Amino acid sequence: MSAAAADLPLLVRVGRFLRDNPVIPLIGLLLALLALLETMRPGIISPFWAGNTVRFAIPLAMLAACQVLTMLTGGIDLSAAVVATVAGFVVATVTPILGAPAAVAIALAAALLVGFLNGVGVAFARVHPLIMTLGTGLIATGCLQVYQRYVIATGSEIPAFLVWLGTGRTAGLPNSLFVFLPFAVVILGLLRFTGFGRLLFALGSNERATRLAGVRSWQVLLSLYLLSGLIAGLTGLVYVGMIRAPSLSLANPLLLPSVAAAVIGGTSIFGGRGSYAGTIVGALILTVLGTMLTLMQIPEGARRMFFGLIILAVTALYVRITSQR
Repeated sequence: MSAAAADLPLLVRVGRFLRDNPVIPLIGLLLALLALLETMRPGIISPFWAGNTVRFAIPLAMLAACQVLTMLTGGIDLSAAVVATVAGFVVATVTPILGAPAAVAIALAAALLVGFLNGVGVAFARVHPLIMTLGTGLIATGCLQVYQRYVIATGSEIPAFLVWLGTGRTAGLPNSLFVFLPFAVVILGLLRFTGFGRLLFALGSNERATRLAGVRSWQVLLSLYLLSGLIAGLTGLVYVGMIRAPSLSLANPLLLPSVAAAVIGGTSIFGGRGSYAGTIVGALILTVLGTMLTLMQIPEGARRMFFGLIILAVTALYVRITSQR
C-alpha cells in the first residue's frame, strides 16, 4: 500500500476495496447466511438443497444481467421482467400450433422487438431509460393481455427441452447450468475483453467525453437494449420451463430482486462501475434470503418491502463510502 493510500480515511479505503473487489465480501456474506440458515434449520444444507438453490438463482442471475448492462451506462431496464413473461407465455401458447422451434423463434423475436423499441427511445428520442423501459413494459403487458384472448382456446404446451432444462438434473446438478455457465462466460467476457464492454463503462462514466472521442453512442445504446431484450427473452424460456405454468405475470416477481442482485453485486446505479461476477453471488444471496424468509413465514408483500429496503440501503451505503452523488 502506498503512503498516499495509507493516509486516506479508513472508510474511504474500505469503500475502494469493496468497489474494486465486490465478490470477496459478497462470498463472505453468502457463507455467513448459509451458516445462519443451517442454525435456523439444522440439516437443511445438503447437495439436493444446493442444487435447488442454484436452479432458482439462475433465472434471477440471468435477468439481473439486463440490469447490470444497462446500469453501467446510467440506465435501467424495468421492462426486463415483462419481456421474460412475454417470451415464456408466447412459447407456451405457440408450441401447440406451430411446434417448439417456431415458438422459440417467435418468442425471442417479440423480446427483441421490445428491446429495439427501448433502444430507439433511449438512443434517438433521448427518453430517460427508466421512463422508456417502464412505458414499453406497460405496453407489452397490455399487448400480452390482448394476445391471450386469441389463444385461450388453443391451450398451452411447454416444449420438452425447456422442461428438461428447467426441472431436470444431471449428476445432481440442475440442467439449467448447461445454459447459464456459457451465458455467464459470455457476459463476463463481453464486459472484460471487448470494445463494446469498455464502451458501456465509458458511457456511464462520462457520456459527453465519450461522444467527443468520436464514439457513436446511439449505436452502443441501441445494441445494448437489443441485447437486454434478448437476455430477458432467454430468461423467460428458462423460467417457464422451470415453473411449467405460463401466466401473464410469470417473471414479474423477479424484477425487484434482479435490480437488488445487481446493486448488491457492486453495480453502480450512477453508471460506469459494475461486476457481473458479483451479481451472480448477489442472486445466490437473495435466493438464500428467500429461503430464510420462507422459514420465517414472511408473506410476499413483506418480501417486496425487504428487497426495496435492500436497494435503498446498499445505494445509500455506496454513495457514502465513495462520496459519489
